[in-house]
Amino acid sequence: MSTSRRPGPLRWLLYVFGAGLPAEYKDWVLHDVSTRTWQLRHLARTSVQIAPIAILLFVFIPGPVWVRALAVLSGLILGFFYSVAYMYETAEHRAVKAGWPLGTAAGTRDADKADEREAEKERYNQRWRTELPPS
Repeated sequence: MSTSRRPGPLRWLLYVFGAGLPAEYKDWVLHDVSTRTWQLRHLARTSVQIAPIAILLFVFIPGPVWVRALAVLSGLILGFFYSVAYMYETAEHRAVKAGWPLGTAAGTRDADKADEREAEKERYNQRWRTELPPS
């Protein structure tokens, strides 16, 4: 898969806030939602989405600084909670929006880990699935 065609900063910012990317970025979107660090990328996008709201709330909520800070922190915690809760669905939606069939992002992530899962299964079988000695 080619990931050389990356969106520029403005286009990426629009992508973060839900805008679709042109077809030429289709491979990059799949890479974005299926690479080894896809979860960190998701959290980075979430941070960019939440930051402007958090800053505005902190500036415009009346009251002492500690009250404003705790109110914003509570909102951030809640925002990240829901973001993590729907991480897989959001990644899949981004891939579908880019033109990939439903399930492609998850399938790509699973295919990348197939060797790792097979090695884990083998280690498990060696440790726990030993044959009993004949009686």
